[in-house]
Amino acid sequence: MSAKPILYSYFRSSCSWRVRIALAIKGVEYEYKAVHLVKDGGEQHTEDFKSKNPMQQVPAFVVDDQTLVQSLPIIEYIEEVYPGPSLLPKDPIQRAKVRGLAEVINSGIQPLQNLTVLQYLNEDTKKDWAKHWIHNGFISLEKMLKETSGKYCFGDEVSMADVCLPPQVFNANRFQVDMNEFPVISRINEELSKIEAFRVAEPKRQPDCPDDLK
Repeated sequence: MSAKPILYSYFRSSCSWRVRIALAIKGVEYEYKAVHLVKDGGEQHTEDFKSKNPMQQVPAFVVDDQTLVQSLPIIEYIEEVYPGPSLLPKDPIQRAKVRGLAEVINSGIQPLQNLTVLQYLNEDTKKDWAKHWIHNGFISLEKMLKETSGKYCFGDEVSMADVCLPPQVFNANRFQVDMNEFPVISRINEELSKIEAFRVAEPKRQPDCPDDLK
């Protein structure tokens, strides 16, 4: 690759956050380009950004002249191309289980409380809607993690599943989900918060985070 990859990101986007964690774990240097999802109707809807991602969502990850979209395929690319700690086990069954945990969050929880969904709800119902679906998904995830977790989501090595967890816990806290109901999720999230690669990817440490949220 002839130039640094470019990550189009928004500080509080959970999907972008996942990619930032993966890049930090692998030690990949990249250029950060902020896409404000709310200001002026949302910069993701500009013609320039739509040319990069017709879905008008972040993240978008540009490698030379190729643009990759959707967080988990981007993370899979990062896993395949960059050396460093692996985010997937070698055993095919274990790899599938890790991917399954990641997809519970990626497709089973996060989209239901995503900005594009909440924008179509009344202001009075947005919070309860998001809280309900995160809580509902965490009930299932908690049961799964009781079976798979060690120190982290799958055993004692950080995996793709762990990359997805802190952003979703952040959203759970944002929408006031009672995390006392989910001790396994909470314990793993606490362990992950001790890892520098996870800390540098937090919203408050991104260049587009407003000062009052740092």
